[in-house]
Amino acid sequence: MDANDMTNTLAGLHGTASRDQLVERHRGLAVSLAARFAGRGEDMDDLIQVALMALTNAVDRYDPERGTALTTFATATILGELKRHFRDRSWAVRPPRRIHELYLRVQPAIDELHQELGRSPTIAEVAARTGTTEELVVEALEAGSARSAASLDAVGGDGDSYSSLAAHLGRLDTAMVDIENRMAVAPLLERLSPRERQIVVFRFFDGMSQSEIATRVGLSQMHVSRLLTRALEKLRGLAGTSMA
Repeated sequence: MDANDMTNTLAGLHGTASRDQLVERHRGLAVSLAARFAGRGEDMDDLIQVALMALTNAVDRYDPERGTALTTFATATILGELKRHFRDRSWAVRPPRRIHELYLRVQPAIDELHQELGRSPTIAEVAARTGTTEELVVEALEAGSARSAASLDAVGGDGDSYSSLAAHLGRLDTAMVDIENRMAVAPLLERLSPRERQIVVFRFFDGMSQSEIATRVGLSQMHVSRLLTRALEKLRGLAGTSMA
C-alpha cells in the first residue's frame, strides 16, 4: 500500500480526515501518554514532542487491514518511543544497557508501590516487585542520579555567597580525598553482607542520617544503628588484616 492508498484508506475510516487532522484528533492521547513519564528528569515539553512525533509515525504506518484500531497501534508506538527516548538519549552519563532497562522497571515499580502502600517502598519490596536483587535495585537507583547534568552556568551557593559552577573550575577540589578514600575502602565493602554494605553506603557515601536510612530500608533506627556498628567493626578488622 503506497502513501496515497494509505491516505485514502485512513480518510475512509475517519471520514474526510487528513493525515494532519488525524494527528491533531489523537493529540490528547499522545499528551496523556507523555504525562505518564513526567517527573523523571525530562522536560514535559520534550516528552510531548517525542510522543507527537511517534503519533505522526504511527498514523503514517497504520494499516487498517491488520484489524487493529488506530488508537491501539498509536498507543503501542508512542509508549515504545518514549521508553526508547529514556533508555537511549536522556542520560547525561550512560550506564550499561542492563542498568538502563532495570531503571525503567524499578522507577515505575516504586511509583506503583508508593500508591499501593501509602509510603515509600523499601529496597526489598522494590526488588520483590521487579524480580531482581536488592543490590541491583540500589545500583539502578544510583545510576538514575546520572540522568541529568548541571549546567556550568548554574548558580548556587550558601547564604549570601553565590557563584556559577564554571567559577570553580581550576580550583583545588578537596573532594578528591573522598574519592581516594572510597577507592581504598571499596574492596573492604565487598566483604560485608549486602544489607550492611547498603547501610554503610547510605550513611557515609550519601550522607543520610540513621533515621533516613531506617525509613529507606524499612527497619527501625535502633536496628540500623546495630547493623552500622557491626559493619564498622568488620571494616576495622578487615582494614587491620589488609595492612598486616
